[in-house]
Amino acid sequence: MARISIYILMALALVYAGLRWGIAPTQKSHAYFEGRGFEVIAHGAGQGLQPKNTLEAALMANRVGADIIEIDIHATRDGVLVLSHDDTVDDMTNGSGLIREMDFAQLQALDAAHGFLREKNSPLAGQGIRIPALSAVFDALPDAHYIIEIKQPEPPIHTALCQLVRERGLQNQVLVGSFFTEPLEAFRSACPEVATSMSQGEVTRLVLLEKIGLSHLYDLPGVALQLPMTSGSITIVTDSFLSAMQARGVKVHIWTINSLDDMRELMAMGVDGIITDYPDRLIRLRDNLTE
Repeated sequence: MARISIYILMALALVYAGLRWGIAPTQKSHAYFEGRGFEVIAHGAGQGLQPKNTLEAALMANRVGADIIEIDIHATRDGVLVLSHDDTVDDMTNGSGLIREMDFAQLQALDAAHGFLREKNSPLAGQGIRIPALSAVFDALPDAHYIIEIKQPEPPIHTALCQLVRERGLQNQVLVGSFFTEPLEAFRSACPEVATSMSQGEVTRLVLLEKIGLSHLYDLPGVALQLPMTSGSITIVTDSFLSAMQARGVKVHIWTINSLDDMRELMAMGVDGIITDYPDRLIRLRDNLTE
């Protein structure tokens, strides 16, 4: 019996070794990343500088030199894609209610700078800052690169997003992500020419496989990862994980990093981009390190 158990263990060890040293398929490069290096990514369009997910924030992020503007989207009752992190307007405005149950005109009556304080506690409320339509951001910054996160799983908005990106000819300037796997898969099917990152479920499977040396077995569904440095007691961003992903052609972006010390550490590791509320800080640091 003991001899049989030894044989079983040896067989399992051989199987694992074969899996461990298998060849990992690489991702085909996407034009979204063509000619680009380390990316300064403005989280919520740069929500440390201006009210999050507003046109004013996007314009500021572009003005200070952010490489990518990261934004979140939902859809109104009348089908307008708008910028918002939450499914309600409660946090970001002086109103309340679900975005999907409100018309765009109703959103325009709300103050999207409600409660936002700039440095030195200078308020922006009452200055006409509104929840913007995604189309208005594209109009204002047609040459920008974007990460667009689908925050609304139901009713689906992937078709509307695909149509808008195609209408504006931004297929190589938009990277789409989502916390949810289903809407991200639906977008990939509708808009296969547009780059996507990976959902939380997809990232979780990838990270767990990497911890046991088998991440190369995972058929990567996206060309980029947006993920935190840690999750609970688990360190996600390690040198080995970063090397494994980059060797397979996947870009690694880390969120949400506002500490200069963390920025320095991640840049030294060689991550492909950092997502921050304060793109101006990261730009100054990057420029000082490269001078």
